[in-house]
Amino acid sequence: MSKGFFRVPEPQNEPVYSYAPGTPERAKLKEALANARAQEVDIPLYIGDREVRTGTKRAIRPPHDHHHILGYYHEGDASHVQEAIEAALTAKPRWEALPWEERAAIFLKAAELIAGPYRYKINAATMLGQSKNAYQAEIDSACELIDFLRFNVSYMAKIYDIQPNSSPGVWNRLEQRPLEGFVFALTPFNFTAIAGNLPTSAAMMGNVVVWKPSENQVYAAQVIMDVLKEAGLPGGVINLINVDGPVAGDVVFSHPDFAGIHFTGSTAVFQTIWKTIGNSIATYKSYPRIVGETGGKDFILAHPSADVEAVSTALVRGAFEYQGQKCSAASRAYLPASLWAAIREKVVQDLSTIQMGPVEDFGNFVNAVISERSFDKLARYIDQARNDEGVEIVAGGSYDKTVGYFIQPTVLRVDDPQYVTMCEELFGPVLTVYVYDDDEYEAMLDIIDKTSIYALTGSILSRDRYAIELATTRLRNAAGNFYINDKPTGAVVGQQPFGGARGSGTNDKAGSELNLLRWVSARTIKETFDAPKNYRYPFLNPD
Repeated sequence: MSKGFFRVPEPQNEPVYSYAPGTPERAKLKEALANARAQEVDIPLYIGDREVRTGTKRAIRPPHDHHHILGYYHEGDASHVQEAIEAALTAKPRWEALPWEERAAIFLKAAELIAGPYRYKINAATMLGQSKNAYQAEIDSACELIDFLRFNVSYMAKIYDIQPNSSPGVWNRLEQRPLEGFVFALTPFNFTAIAGNLPTSAAMMGNVVVWKPSENQVYAAQVIMDVLKEAGLPGGVINLINVDGPVAGDVVFSHPDFAGIHFTGSTAVFQTIWKTIGNSIATYKSYPRIVGETGGKDFILAHPSADVEAVSTALVRGAFEYQGQKCSAASRAYLPASLWAAIREKVVQDLSTIQMGPVEDFGNFVNAVISERSFDKLARYIDQARNDEGVEIVAGGSYDKTVGYFIQPTVLRVDDPQYVTMCEELFGPVLTVYVYDDDEYEAMLDIIDKTSIYALTGSILSRDRYAIELATTRLRNAAGNFYINDKPTGAVVGQQPFGGARGSGTNDKAGSELNLLRWVSARTIKETFDAPKNYRYPFLNPD
């Protein structure tokens, strides 16, 4: 067994490739896309050392080309959830006993594999399966996932390095134990990096995991499992199950060894999970860790001093990158009357140049929304807005699902700051604007703070420092990630730890030590070198 106080490599954020015309990465990614489209994959469940094929197969189709089949995944049932739990608990003793530096090496290798031989495969899978353009896939499934793996290893080492003081004759030690039981990772469709981070961050700290990815992200999740297996992750440490959510929940949340959930998804689902765990609390050996990042109704506030081009760019990028399907996407904006005409002109002009279509055409800025269900929901909101008084469709408003689930980037202007699309999360390319009188800036701060149940991201654009300071202070509880003179999206691991409070989650900050601390249970050890031999203290002696 190796001995030493090991230092892990100092993490650096992975460079983002441009995929500009003529670059080698553009050619390699196009080749990977062509190869992926030319074959049909067969995706199993991963339970212990086994690949499980149930025979119940579900087709995987690109959202932008839903007549094409990329492959099939095998759907499991409650018995497979139980098997995955048993496989995880079987793997647990050896995995948690493995020296931490050996665990670190696995995930550092996984990062290198994604940065190298798997980069174009995982990007292509994310583009095709989740309808992301080349740049959005690059910053997600390559760079952010690599960053999570490298930075989390560094955070793990720092956590283990936290030790208490010791008094003379005593040695105090702090041991970070993995949780007693298994962790359930429930991951979303919109970020491959989140799908990779939720199970691996818990596993890195010595836990074993049952992972259920979104059915709309299974295609890229398979690549993550390929990477982890090649990196040397032992079987049973992370078990991937493709099972209906409520079916999985019935088994997981009734198991006495359930130790925690790492979740990203909707607020409604997270609240249901929390209630279920609460109702079953006497079942568990320990109080489960509940870590979740949920919805957002993210805002942009422009002060009358703001730069028009900066505001319009923040609106277009913040609202319409990845079709507004980021938890952090700007979906409501508060703009001063004095700037509205100029901002409107610039936004409409920019949107007129944006192309929408399949991801294989790198000229398309906007692609399809994730599913027919999402498409139909967004279409209903747009139709309602078209018929409601006090609502103007400034740009967009069209949609078509003949070939793919395409929603044109849509900007609404409303007379009522409490209009439905200012309050409810739509999760699509719809931005709602409220134009306020310039002297109502402070009033807007109260409206922004009270309009939504969410508190994930938000931004202020201003060239007036007093206005910036006022917004930063008054909106301190309205966003867990707050941006000054920028769009409210694009958090980078190691730079902007991500998460929100209120209805947006537990704010455990993915991309920081704070998140990893949730997956350990500390034990304090005190060793006394010369133990007392008499119960009496000096004060008991007679004068």
